[in-house]
Amino acid sequence: MVLTSDENKTASHPKRNNRPARSRGQGAENPAFERSDKPGIRARQAAAKMLAAVVDRKTSLDGMLDSGNGNPVYRELNEADRALVRAILNSALRQLPRIEAMIGSLLQNPLPEGARALDHVLTVAAAQILYLDIPDHSAVDLAVEQAQIDPRNKRFASLVNAVLRRMSREKQDLLDNVGEKIPAIPVWFHKRLVTYYGADEAARIAAALLTPAAIDLTVKSDPEGWAERLNGRLLPTGSIRLAGFSGAVPSLAGFDDGEWWVQDAAAALPAKLFGSLTGKRVIDLCAAPGGKTAQLILAGADVTALDQSASRLKRLQGNLARLGLEAATQEINMADFRTEELFDAALLDAPCSSTGTIRRHPDVLWTKGPEDIEKLAVLQEKLLRHALTLVKPGGLVVFSNCSLDMREGEAVTERVLADGNCERVAIKAADWPGLENAVTPHGEFRTTPAMIDPQDGFAGGLDGFYAVVLRRKI
Repeated sequence: MVLTSDENKTASHPKRNNRPARSRGQGAENPAFERSDKPGIRARQAAAKMLAAVVDRKTSLDGMLDSGNGNPVYRELNEADRALVRAILNSALRQLPRIEAMIGSLLQNPLPEGARALDHVLTVAAAQILYLDIPDHSAVDLAVEQAQIDPRNKRFASLVNAVLRRMSREKQDLLDNVGEKIPAIPVWFHKRLVTYYGADEAARIAAALLTPAAIDLTVKSDPEGWAERLNGRLLPTGSIRLAGFSGAVPSLAGFDDGEWWVQDAAAALPAKLFGSLTGKRVIDLCAAPGGKTAQLILAGADVTALDQSASRLKRLQGNLARLGLEAATQEINMADFRTEELFDAALLDAPCSSTGTIRRHPDVLWTKGPEDIEKLAVLQEKLLRHALTLVKPGGLVVFSNCSLDMREGEAVTERVLADGNCERVAIKAADWPGLENAVTPHGEFRTTPAMIDPQDGFAGGLDGFYAVVLRRKI
């Protein structure tokens, strides 16, 4: 596709899908904007600014969306506009390669390499036109206004108008002929998925990543009763999945009484691998926000919970207080923790790339890359070896993380097993009805977002998780 002759007067710029890779720092500074009072403009400016922070400067979206300490432009918005910004960013980040390709197909010549701010204006508008229930004319009009009041983009306002009007007219053809033929995930990550899971399963995982995650709950007791009370679905993991819930979670029955907590179904699995912990001393090595800590306590353990972040540890303590549970807590990097009295068991839910959580954190694939995975795998190996020194001979260590990349899971485990200091305790598929396909031939857990089918109005999927049980030998 090319622009018409009239539209092409302003379109002498790089096809999006052929331009150089995004570089950290491009477009990092925003000049002073002319102020516009047009309704909706500040939300679009906030979305473009935060998109730039994610893809250009590798900034985590969660921190910017914090209502108290997040991005200043975002914080000044009312709640309706904040919700709009979140919707725009989630759609843009989930579909970024496709959006780039579709914009690129409407450009005859390249955008200037330094036009990063223009890049983000177009992406924000395209996300609305292609994937959100927002009137096309509104998305176009506000994008043009956004370009006009930004000194960097003012000369491109006509281009913005031409490209986006064309996109609005031809969006179904674009979606059919361009968008669906391109994976919505980065090329490097798609190749990793194909290598690990095969082409067909990689396609299923990639498709599942486009679907927002459901809200899952872990209950203290009586999961069947709470599933009925909350109109939820009881999953094979024992978690309760809510159906299409969009209200405030604390308003649900049982929250104030501490009967349950929010926890993805996959994240609830590692702590269950110990079985009964009655009378056992257990250390939770990277404990915040505390969901797994609560599970260990309810399994009967005397728990010591560590976290190196004071704010995260405070959050853990608050969560346990609401649930009416107690654990000894300590603010420390687990790699520095030493003890003379060894524990019966340890849970290491290790720092990772979080590629298994893309459904709820679509920024992950744009803030992390292959080099991050390699560094994190080295860290995990170090932490796992240290975790084994904290338990008695014969004691168990459950090692887990929420990555889909096997470099951060199976490969780490195999290197540690090669030391000869521990052995794998195989998980038996027969013990996990409904999750048999999540148990690997080696007896480890490997869940993906393509597992657990949708049912009767309930979303499918669960986070990508890896978990293995190791027994210290000496």
